[in-house]
Amino acid sequence: MFHLLDIIGTIAFAMSGALTAISKKLDPFGVFIIAFVTAVGGGTLRDVMIGRTPVGWMQDLEYVYVIAFAFILSIVFRRKFDKLRTSLFLFDTIGLGVFTLIGLEKGINIGLHPVICIALGTMTACFGGVIRDILCNEIPVIFRKEIYATICILGGAVFFLLKKMQLNEDVLYLSTSVVIISVRLMAVKYKWYLPVLDKV
Repeated sequence: MFHLLDIIGTIAFAMSGALTAISKKLDPFGVFIIAFVTAVGGGTLRDVMIGRTPVGWMQDLEYVYVIAFAFILSIVFRRKFDKLRTSLFLFDTIGLGVFTLIGLEKGINIGLHPVICIALGTMTACFGGVIRDILCNEIPVIFRKEIYATICILGGAVFFLLKKMQLNEDVLYLSTSVVIISVRLMAVKYKWYLPVLDKV
């Protein structure tokens, strides 16, 4: 289940990056680069911080193949994604839920404190999108009023709460992903925002 979620998250974020790049009218090479850094950016930063080098995608070519597959899928079916913003949002939301879990698990595996694990999960989920938005000349979603990183933190808290209940690992992963994705969808639907700080 964990490996499957990892692949799903990689595809989702790669497609999110590719669709953003397509909307910015980049050439195919530019679209591939944005797809790649969106998919592996957060995980690369996480691995460097915990001393896991070479980083994950350099040790397993499966990630490169998966990103290339997502890139081709985005190019071939780009006209099918009529509502580009909706498609981008859905892929980004799926990636957010899955990559938070991956970061949490990496932290747990090396015995880090739950608070640090949640920080790693949030970083894994958010920073690929930060790099994507910066390269596409946009203010990153994480820094806008929209609830984004906060959802990852909430998901991490739910994960450790459910873990104390000694649930089956597959159920634990699935439940946490569903919570993160559901809260993100509801936050957008019902316009839940953090307050914006005005000038004094």
